[in-house]
Amino acid sequence: MRNYILKRLGLMLITFVIIIFLIFVFIKLMPNFYEVGIDQDPQIYEAWLESQGFNKPILTQFFIWLGNIFKHGDFGISFHKNNAPVAQYVLSRLPRTIRINIFPFLISVPIGITLGIVAALRKNKMTDHVISIGVMFFISVPSFVVAVILQYYMVYEWKILPDARVDNLAPLFSKRAILTRILPIFVLSVGTIAGWTRSLRAELTETLTSEFMLLARAKGLTKGQATVRHALRNAFVPFAPAILGGFISLLGGSLIIERTFGITGIGGAFIEALERPKGIPDYPMIMMLNMFYVSIGLLAAIVADLSYGVIDPRIRMGAGKQWCKILKDLKKKILFLLMMKLLLKTKA
Repeated sequence: MRNYILKRLGLMLITFVIIIFLIFVFIKLMPNFYEVGIDQDPQIYEAWLESQGFNKPILTQFFIWLGNIFKHGDFGISFHKNNAPVAQYVLSRLPRTIRINIFPFLISVPIGITLGIVAALRKNKMTDHVISIGVMFFISVPSFVVAVILQYYMVYEWKILPDARVDNLAPLFSKRAILTRILPIFVLSVGTIAGWTRSLRAELTETLTSEFMLLARAKGLTKGQATVRHALRNAFVPFAPAILGGFISLLGGSLIIERTFGITGIGGAFIEALERPKGIPDYPMIMMLNMFYVSIGLLAAIVADLSYGVIDPRIRMGAGKQWCKILKDLKKKILFLLMMKLLLKTKA
């Protein structure tokens, strides 16, 4: 288990470096449309580019950037945020992203599990059809479409809610904060609920029709007992790691939803870095956010993989050695059979 974890961490580090290097190269290849103004000195701008290393080869720039991170912990300064350190700026926005995403996660998991179980147990009945129609709708329709429709009717037509945008400065549990966060929480929840419901329904439906469930019923267990003791435990094996990975992915936020509702989180910062209000991309901010997103994605994948062995003891990590042993045994048996066949031919 320890060797498997170390191996996965090593592969994660290699993957991380390769992805970040490719992103760095592609970002640096973007054109620079910055034009020196009438009241600006072009020599000062060129000196600034030289000080930032932009006139050097891309590979040299990459190693300079890495050196600043490992030696000084310096991820660079933002071009668009009054030369603020990008690491400090991202960390200041991270709590807002977590606050707006933690509630949909806590709501969607129990509701999605419940609806998935109900739909599987009531398969091909009216309840299952109603749940399936809702799942197909919210999975098929993009979340930003649902967000815009709700904003139009709930805020502008029916005037039920005070504002279409989140009040980021209001206290977390104040009335205005709650009212302005209802829509983004709902939009983020329904899509996740639909995904959890579809996944669990598919797994549980397959498990309920398996042979060991027939054996459990034949031994005298009722349908409810067999479902709780056997079906649910087996259905949760591929489902539970997705919950753990989803919990880590909360840090990444939702880029489109944050932009739609004016949430000043991580997702909004990424779009702002690409907008180029000064004619030049915010390279340090883009790289910092890409590092953040890539690390979150890789970490969520590793946690999900490792959780399989914890949830189901039958699964063993690093089973590659076992397969090697099986192949060696098979090879020995094949050689033994060939030798026996050759001896029989010789005697004949």
